Amino acid sequence: MRSIPSRGAEHDRGSAAVEFVLVGTLVVLIGLAVLQLVLALHVRNILVSSAYEGARHGARADRTLDDGVARSEEVARSALGNREILARASRDSVDGAGVVVVTLEAAVPIVGLWGPGTMRVEARAFDEASDG
Repeated sequence: MRSIPSRGAEHDRGSAAVEFVLVGTLVVLIGLAVLQLVLALHVRNILVSSAYEGARHGARADRTLDDGVARSEEVARSALGNREILARASRDSVDGAGVVVVTLEAAVPIVGLWGPGTMRVEARAFDEASDG
């Protein structure tokens, strides 16, 4: 009976380098995907915070909707590095109580800091000037 030669260490030569490249590439791609998710969530959190700040500012009795829009744009632009931000404000009613609604739209980074995607957030604050 003839024996089959076993695959010894000489047949595995170079496999560690290939494994390192393949696993390293996978780890780097997963790391970049997580970083991209964190960056998109950061932009969203800044927009939400800026919209709430603008809604609260515009809802004060001595302020107008334009004051709220200006405040939300100022806060968002200072935090996001002068990105293009579209801000709108309106008055609405929730269960008979007047509210100020501030809506912000900005580009969301898809790859790195660039991307054609947009994100829209809305914030509401009770209007101090309303009759309700």
